[in-house]
Amino acid sequence: MSPLVSILLPAWNAEKTLGVALRSLLNQTFADFELLLLDDGSSDNTVGVALALDDSRIRVVQDGRRLGLAQRLNQGIELTRGRYIARMDADDVCFPERLAKQVAFLNAHEEVDLVGCRAVVFRNDGDVVGLLPFAGSHEALCARPWRGIPLPHPGWMGRREWFVRHRYLFPEVRRAEDQELLLRSYAQSQFACLDDVLLGYRQGFFDLRKTLLARRSLLAAQVKCFLARGQLPYALGAIGLTAARVAVDLLAALPRADKLYFVRMSEAASAEVVHTLLQSLDQG
Repeated sequence: MSPLVSILLPAWNAEKTLGVALRSLLNQTFADFELLLLDDGSSDNTVGVALALDDSRIRVVQDGRRLGLAQRLNQGIELTRGRYIARMDADDVCFPERLAKQVAFLNAHEEVDLVGCRAVVFRNDGDVVGLLPFAGSHEALCARPWRGIPLPHPGWMGRREWFVRHRYLFPEVRRAEDQELLLRSYAQSQFACLDDVLLGYRQGFFDLRKTLLARRSLLAAQVKCFLARGQLPYALGAIGLTAARVAVDLLAALPRADKLYFVRMSEAASAEVVHTLLQSLDQG
């Protein structure tokens, strides 16, 4: 019998964080899932970490090649057997009720294609930064697309047919695969986000080069999408906002100024959220 949920977890040289991520999934209150570990040509013990857990729900996909996130996820979509597809990253953690709550929501709202969840941001040292921006309804999520659609990628769960229909774009888009997909599909889709913190989102140390590459990739995807729809004001808005964000990035690259990188995460996490996050991290 096929599982109800297929989880796509791409990984590349993730042996240090993968164990915690996998255990947070295996310890879910909802158990009817398969977990596809999509190894992207790792040279460390990433695959060994997964195999050591010896859980029949984990399916390791390994071919030794380095394909990149979008192509690897498209490969995973083809291999899924579940009615719903969930996303997860190798350095994040799920709260115990994440899958159960998202499955219940999709079962109750047949009009929704993709549902996300709130995310609490933490650093490698366990320091809790705060909550990512939130919007709940499709209209609120997509009200200002030039600012991005606030659905954290590792927290997605959607209907398999939606992923098959839209897929990820490559090789044109790198480092903004999720936002490009949302921008390209939102006019023909229904999104939602649960007002529950169900994901711990790991934020590494600030890297100016990687940040600027991601900004450039996202802006290119936004401008292409908006101009194709004749939405010139949206394209101009994206350009202006990106310029402002790059200015903050450059300031954040100065010595002892890296906290500027987290300005957008201004909402504090509750004591309960912090406690659940730390419990999930301790599972590793």
